[in-house]
Amino acid sequence: MAELRKIMELRKSSELIDKAYRFAKHAHAGQKRLTGEPYFNHALKTAECLAEWGLDEATIAAGLLHDTVEDTDVTIEDIGREFGEDIKLLIDGVTKLGKIKYRGGDRAQAENLRKLLLAMAEDLRVIFVKLADRRHNMKTLGPLPPSKQKRIALETMEIYAPLAYRLGMQKLSGELQDLAFPYVYPSEHRWLTKHVKERYEEREAYLKKIKPVVEKALMEQDINLVSIDFRAKRHASLYKKLLRYEMDIEKIYDLVAFRIIVKNIEDCYATLGIIHSLWTPLPGRFKDYIATPKPNGYRSLHTTILGPDQRIVEFQIRTKEMHEESEHGIAAHWAYEEGDKKRVVRAKPKEISWVEKLQSWQSQFGEPQEFLESFKIDFLKDRIFAITPKGEVIDLPYGATPVDFAYHVHTEIGNQCVGAKVNGKIVPLDYKLRSSDVVEIITQKNKRPSPSWIEFVATASAKNHIRNAIKSGHRSKLLVYKKSHIELKITAEDRVGLFKDIAGIISRSHISIMSVNSSPGHRGKFHVIKVVCDTNDKKKVWKIILKLKALKEVKEIDYRFV
Repeated sequence: MAELRKIMELRKSSELIDKAYRFAKHAHAGQKRLTGEPYFNHALKTAECLAEWGLDEATIAAGLLHDTVEDTDVTIEDIGREFGEDIKLLIDGVTKLGKIKYRGGDRAQAENLRKLLLAMAEDLRVIFVKLADRRHNMKTLGPLPPSKQKRIALETMEIYAPLAYRLGMQKLSGELQDLAFPYVYPSEHRWLTKHVKERYEEREAYLKKIKPVVEKALMEQDINLVSIDFRAKRHASLYKKLLRYEMDIEKIYDLVAFRIIVKNIEDCYATLGIIHSLWTPLPGRFKDYIATPKPNGYRSLHTTILGPDQRIVEFQIRTKEMHEESEHGIAAHWAYEEGDKKRVVRAKPKEISWVEKLQSWQSQFGEPQEFLESFKIDFLKDRIFAITPKGEVIDLPYGATPVDFAYHVHTEIGNQCVGAKVNGKIVPLDYKLRSSDVVEIITQKNKRPSPSWIEFVATASAKNHIRNAIKSGHRSKLLVYKKSHIELKITAEDRVGLFKDIAGIISRSHISIMSVNSSPGHRGKFHVIKVVCDTNDKKKVWKIILKLKALKEVKEIDYRFV
């Protein structure tokens, strides 16, 4: 009812919204939905959702009008005459998106998704209206035939929910997934509902017991507390996580988590310190998304502690502004500017650049099917984020490797990649990255990618770059390996920049590095570095060994043919 009151208030303060309300109500007069309710109710709910997100009056008006062209006698020209060019373009964009039907991978679906990306680039408000429209449609899916229910739910789960997440609209993304879950995975939903209800109630009862302890400690330290409540993990998200933990619900520590909202960033870190003074924090379970936000803009502090009775509890700490951003994403960042007597919607450059990047990316793919699968993996799959040594956040799909990371930074960084360090340690190139990993790519000039990389990289973009490098013919040895290589086994004291020096010596000898591996030796501080070189020339190798022995950290060097 709060949203309805907001629409009524907006009608009083906005001539445009009041006019759109009356126009849409008249256009849909007499129409009924399959639920039996008046069709106009759907338009009203869509507009209410947009108002809840704090969007401008033109977008709210478009929400009221979004189905008039498709479902009534009103034409797009009528909209233009009555409401002007801005709203006409919004309604036209939403109407075109309404014609997109998800059919699980056919050519038409891929082409329609291209239209969706084009609509995003032209005006993100079109997507906001479409997401608000989809949210209410999912809430009223019940009366539809089962086949149509599943098609719409699958489209929601695979396209619209991940898209909302990428736009930073985490609350909406989770809501859409939960609404789609029982239609896409009915048996799994029944199992989950049966097994977790008691656990939710038990966890919430436990947190209620320790809530006064937290509140008292924060009050004593003069923390400006806005609110403290509990966040239950959504069913769809919980089921995904259970699949990774062998369906053992005892391993899910954030089934119900504390969410603390405070006045400012200083209070966020002070609150973290107070919680850690009350209970022991678990090693490796602290995440600072304030210092390093997620690529979709999410900011918060996450910590997990060992609470009373040796039970594990997760806390999320953020400011009110961060909470608004978490709930509504890009929509929370939009501002209004008066100009030429109409309101213009602007977003921050970071959000616009994301859309522009997506537009540039999709132009790489000629075949619709290839584009469709790549879009799902490169942009909509579950995300991780890795960090460059300079602190830049790189957004990648779950399962990405250092090679995917390298190509995301720059094509030539990927092509010349010979090794990688993750959190200061050398890892294989097929290593699966995790969120918050700091990744350093080791390159060698004139190196070209190996065809074998295609077998383990996760992103379609990286695969395309590797294939292009192979096809370019710059190095014929990409296609035919020599009969033998030489592996150098180097025992050395570890230090920052050591491998860069080793790679430099090898590179200056005009020999390519095929692979690198590193592991702790048997002598404590020493490491064993194995480097496979693309040569079988013993004389060259001996010259390299002599130069490597000149490095004071190098203690032993051996070699063998591989």
